[in-house]
Amino acid sequence: MLSVAEPCTPELLAAVVAAVREIARAEVIPRFLKVTHSHKADGSLFTEADAATQAALVSALQGLRDVPVLGEEMTEQQQHDAWDAGRDGLWCVDPIDGTSNFVAGVPYFAISVAYLYKGMRQLGVVYDPVADECFTALRGHGAHLNGTPLPLRPAASELRRALAGVEMKRIDRELAGRLASWPPYASQRNFGASTLDWCYTAAGRFDIYVHGGQKLWDYAAGALILEEAGGRLSSLSGNFDTASVWERSVVASASPALFELWRDWLKAAGA
Repeated sequence: MLSVAEPCTPELLAAVVAAVREIARAEVIPRFLKVTHSHKADGSLFTEADAATQAALVSALQGLRDVPVLGEEMTEQQQHDAWDAGRDGLWCVDPIDGTSNFVAGVPYFAISVAYLYKGMRQLGVVYDPVADECFTALRGHGAHLNGTPLPLRPAASELRRALAGVEMKRIDRELAGRLASWPPYASQRNFGASTLDWCYTAAGRFDIYVHGGQKLWDYAAGALILEEAGGRLSSLSGNFDTASVWERSVVASASPALFELWRDWLKAAGA
């Protein structure tokens, strides 16, 4: 087990990837298309796969580095307690991002793991077990998809030719109306798993991305993957990392030049 004071290393990243792949094989894939579900107090879906996967992640990750774990399926008080206790090291996990897809049989969901030190993103892993695509990043070491450096392709050179990842539900109604009626891009997609949306943007599959409000476990790994792929990000209101840690809007692109065009259009639209 590595001590808390040690920096994140390629060896730690490899161990996290191995653990995530094994947990997906043991806990997630066997339940795909077969799991029963219920609703949490906020209306979101919850399955036994979420609970089993989170428990397995807590055990495996604390075996690699014994620091607090903050997970989506914890109570709000437990999440805040973990955050407060994890200043000098914190695992942040989303056991199944895209639970609605998972329940409905839509093959777009992922396990997400991030490691933070003093609140800063240091390591990120997002694994899509259906496609067997593992997106990874280690601060200062770049971002990869199954070992291939990201991005996979250059972004569009013009905003009007861009493919956009757009999550409409949490965007201001006026801005959503403008995006629906007079979009500045060529086409848009929304597949329902924020952690993978970040990775698709980092890979260049989405040229640009916007989301009206994400929780810590939605962005902790993905934001680092985008940054390490050379991309740019902000919130709709300004600097990404000065927004509330518990909910942040997102404006992003793997291309710094296209990011500027996208951000400026959103500002002009009143975002």
